[in-house]
Amino acid sequence: MIHVCPLSRLEETVQRTGAAHVLTVINHGTAVTRPASITPDNHLFIGFNDITTPQDGLVRPAAEHVDAILGFARRWPRQAPLVVHCFAGISRSTASAYIAACALNPDRNEARLAAELREASPSATPNALLIALADAALGRQGRMIAAIASIGRGADAFEGNPFFLRLD
Repeated sequence: MIHVCPLSRLEETVQRTGAAHVLTVINHGTAVTRPASITPDNHLFIGFNDITTPQDGLVRPAAEHVDAILGFARRWPRQAPLVVHCFAGISRSTASAYIAACALNPDRNEARLAAELREASPSATPNALLIALADAALGRQGRMIAAIASIGRGADAFEGNPFFLRLD
């Protein structure tokens, strides 16, 4: 399973789930304390801002960020859960979890997975640029983009509640 949470609930989510791997997708320079049970090799920090268009002084999601997400997900042995988090647990983390689930299940229907994402997290609003970049990297021919667009913007929230996506 892939668990998603905000930064404020990272330690709690790792402990509750028994996760052994953590993917952090958050702004450069944000202080993130790696949970003690997670080894340095099992934690990947990817720094970029939650934006979709260029903005001075901010880092947009890019192909190298998607490549890092895909590489980490593919190296994850799946013997224990993976936790993906961003600051709020709403946009970058939900996009990254969806991307990982698509990559690890190449035959899985993108729209069905997006519907499961919406059911699991009413506030999920996956970063559209990150999804588009992953769609291209995975050769999904726009299906990931359309699937995420079909679930629309999530409910307004300061931060999302922890949730999980099944890989099967």
